[in-house]
Amino acid sequence: MPRDPKKRFRLEAAQCLAGGMVVAVTTFVCFRLGLQLLTPALLYLIIIVLLSLRSGFLSAAIVSFIAVGCLTYFFAPPLFSFRVSDPINLVAMAAFLTTAGVITHLVSRVRKLMQEKLQQSEAYLSEAQQLSHTGSFGWNASTGEIVWSAETFRIFDYSPTAKPGVELVLQRVHPEDIGLVRQTIERASQDGKDFAVEHRLLMPGGAVKHVHIVAHGSSHEPRKIEFVGAVMDITERKRTDDALRRTQMNLARAARLTMVGELTATIAHEVNQPLAAVVTNANACLRWLEHEPPNLEEARDAVRRIARDGHRGSEVIARIRGLLKKEHPARSRLDVNNVVQETLALARVDLQGATLETDLARGLPEVTADRIQLQQVLLNLMLNALDAMKPVSDRPRTIRIATSNQGGGMVLVAVCDSGAGLNSKQQERLFEPFHTTKPDGLGLGLSICHTIIEGHGGRLWAESNDGPGATFQFTLPAESGGTS
Repeated sequence: MPRDPKKRFRLEAAQCLAGGMVVAVTTFVCFRLGLQLLTPALLYLIIIVLLSLRSGFLSAAIVSFIAVGCLTYFFAPPLFSFRVSDPINLVAMAAFLTTAGVITHLVSRVRKLMQEKLQQSEAYLSEAQQLSHTGSFGWNASTGEIVWSAETFRIFDYSPTAKPGVELVLQRVHPEDIGLVRQTIERASQDGKDFAVEHRLLMPGGAVKHVHIVAHGSSHEPRKIEFVGAVMDITERKRTDDALRRTQMNLARAARLTMVGELTATIAHEVNQPLAAVVTNANACLRWLEHEPPNLEEARDAVRRIARDGHRGSEVIARIRGLLKKEHPARSRLDVNNVVQETLALARVDLQGATLETDLARGLPEVTADRIQLQQVLLNLMLNALDAMKPVSDRPRTIRIATSNQGGGMVLVAVCDSGAGLNSKQQERLFEPFHTTKPDGLGLGLSICHTIIEGHGGRLWAESNDGPGATFQFTLPAESGGTS
């Protein structure tokens, strides 16, 4: 029933008029057929029950009195009179009126309870949609008719009085996403299959929303395609994800900065080597030029060595700047073995006191990754391996780095130590942020390594060795085609 009193009154009046007309037609037919009082009375009761199911108590009550009048006038002696001569007929009229009233009342109560339950369910659904920022819709792709829930109107920022339609939806779609949305709508309206699409909305005030739309298609009749779906406002989730990514990048940068002290000696050593070589070759060049006559060929060789060592020093500085600079990762095709060797050169000073072994497989496919981030992962794993072997005094301290083709399009890198190994409790929490077993550790290194490797589409895990020590290993997706 409409909530507007005027609309409700007009509907009651129309239903009362319709019920009276049905009673009139039934009376005419029964009278022409010469039926007795009982038959039209039963037919009237059926009409009243059906009317009660469709309308309110008032219209059913009015039709009940009309039916009693028809019974009295056309079927109870004396005919064509509202006077009832037979007491039995009088009792029958009273019984009819009572039965009609009871039925009307019971049906009205049931309808009211059903309406209350329906309204309660709608209220719960509306509140749940508002809390979850999820609206619902129905779309008849054949006619273009769309029905929205209240939360869908709120998500699209339209008045509930607006008439939903495809064009109304497209008015809110972000200009950069409108091609995707149009393509999705056209494809769905043709094939009637389920669809899901994620896009942005540009609101009148300039704000941008992110929505995820899923719909289930059905076709009960030929060429009649209908969808029932949900619209989820995922703006807050997007903001949270972006904030999380920024936090991870900042944590990664913080971890890099904490290694500056450890890298200082290595940087000095690495830069000093090419600089010393440049000075040596420059002196040699001067000596060859001072000869009588000047030895130009030897001088040229010395200049070439100066240029080579200068480039090497520049590459070292660029690599360190990239490690410490806050910038988005720059991914490129890399030879994993080269990255391992570069990292070993960076960590050479720190790894003194340990025996270093390498087993680098030949013919590995290249990977697409950020060179600096992979160096950070390898450096962290190697330094952790060195820390794990500090208490060892009864056996050699050995770090073994191996690479291999894992199969399934993955390249494997393993860092193995001969330390104390891992227990089950340590393995469970190894990669949790801020979990550390070192007195001076931050507990961020392995967590950041785990995030970096997963961000590259790989996996990082740790295992205890059969003998002493533990192995940390990670996989990276290989590029299809070509080997390094």
